Parts: sequence; C-alpha cells; structure tokens
Amino acid sequence: MKQTDPLKNSPTSGLRKLIGSCLARPMIAVGLYVCAVSLFFLIFPNVDFWASGLFYSEISGFWASNEPFLRKVRHLGPFLVRVIAVTCVAVLVLKLLVPGRPPIMPLRQPVFLLSTLILGPGILVNAILKDNWGRPRPRYVEEFGGDLPYQPVWKITDYCDSNCSFVSGEASAAIWLTSIAFLVPANWRKAALAFLLPLCLVLSVNRVAFGGHFFSDTLISWGVTLLLILAVHHLLYQRVPPVVSDRKLDEWFTVKGRRLQRRVHRLVLRARAMLRSLVRKISDT
Repeated sequence: MKQTDPLKNSPTSGLRKLIGSCLARPMIAVGLYVCAVSLFFLIFPNVDFWASGLFYSEISGFWASNEPFLRKVRHLGPFLVRVIAVTCVAVLVLKLLVPGRPPIMPLRQPVFLLSTLILGPGILVNAILKDNWGRPRPRYVEEFGGDLPYQPVWKITDYCDSNCSFVSGEASAAIWLTSIAFLVPANWRKAALAFLLPLCLVLSVNRVAFGGHFFSDTLISWGVTLLLILAVHHLLYQRVPPVVSDRKLDEWFTVKGRRLQRRVHRLVLRARAMLRSLVRKISDT
C-alpha cells in the first residue's frame, strides 16, 4: 500500500504553495486581492464602521487627530516621499550636469521610483480616483457625526467634489515606500521589508484613526498602487528586453548633458562678449 506524506496535506504545506503561487505571479495575485477586498466591503460595509468606530468617540469625535504625536507621525510619510523623490531627481540632474562621469547609481532606479510615484500616488490615486469617485470621508458621514450618507467602495457619487476618501492617498504613498525593496540586493530585501511594511501600516492606519479614510480606502489603495508598481517593475526589469536599460539611459543623459554643456558654454561666451562691449562703451564715454 502506498504511503502518503502527511506534511504534504498539512495547512502549512498549503500555505507555502499559496505563497509560492503569489510570488510566481504577483500581478495576478494583487489583482485578485483588489477584487476580493472590494467584494468583501461591498458585502460587509459594516466592517468600515467597525474599524473607524475604534477611533471615534461621541464626545471628542476622532480623538486621535488631536494627539500631537500622531499628528507628527502623519507628516512622516510625506517627508520620506519628498526625500526620496528629491534624491532621485538630484541623481538624474547630476548626470546631466556631469555627463562624462558614470552615474552614482544605475539610472533605472531613480526612473523606476519617480515613474511609480507619479503614476501611482500621483495620477491614479489622487488625480483619477480621489478627485472623481466622490466618496465622503468618515468624519463627514452620518454614522460619525456628519451629515452625508456612507457610500460603498467603487461607487461614483457627487457627495464630494475633490480630494475625497476613495482611495487613501497617504496609504498609497506609504505602500509606495516599499518599492525601495524592489531595488535593494536580494539578501537585504527581507530586512528592508521588515522595516518598510510596519512603517506603511502605521502611516496608513493613522489616517483611519484621524477619520480621514475608511479601512476599505486603505486596503484598496495598497492594492491598486502595488499593482502599478509591479507593472512598471515588469516593464523596466523583467521584460525581455526591458523598455529601457541602464546603458541606454546613461547614453541618453550623456548626450543630453553634453548638449546642455555646449549651450551653456555658448551662453557664457555671449555674456562675456556683451559685458566686454558694455565696458568698452562705458570707458569711451
């Protein structure tokens, strides 16, 4: 009689297979995650009320928004995003200004970070979803002392004109920080995620605690942003050939940088000639 290994049918084995499948097809996994979370909150909208209610008091409202420490935590996320974005721009500008020298990092890295930041938190989340779906924030709905009705996920309404609740912009920026883990060496990746994922969780939940977003806004924002990050990473790093390589970017910035140097040199020569001419006219008078 053939014996079967009990470990193969254990819950741990099944979990390993599921994780392995998700890692093998991350875009499909994240897409299914967005669909599953959306369907869950459409069926069980009271979970949004429960999550926001953890931070709500009928006397003081969303009390966390009055805590000085938590208000400082809220500004941590945008600060980190600005630091990373400015650093990326500086790397590209430095290559333009000094085209003859190799870049201080492979140029696909700042291009990847900047493009995902602009396309994800910038365009997809803030310009498209937040400005057009019209979902009121928790602090404005009737269940939490406001005068507007609660709206389910993905329903387009006119209860909010712009910068609305669906989806969370700061949760999107927080999960975007994990894009750094795509670029670090493989042996550093777990350590990077061990720092970035809890940070993402804290920054995102902080907005729920403030009454700025529903729990569903946060979870869906994570999904759609991560889906875009994975798509850009696929185009830049996994596609064969990639949309653009480090060598092609280096060559492009080198050509543009040298062209910029020539133009600046000509402008300097013209300015010197004009200054000399002006000095002569003044001395002749």
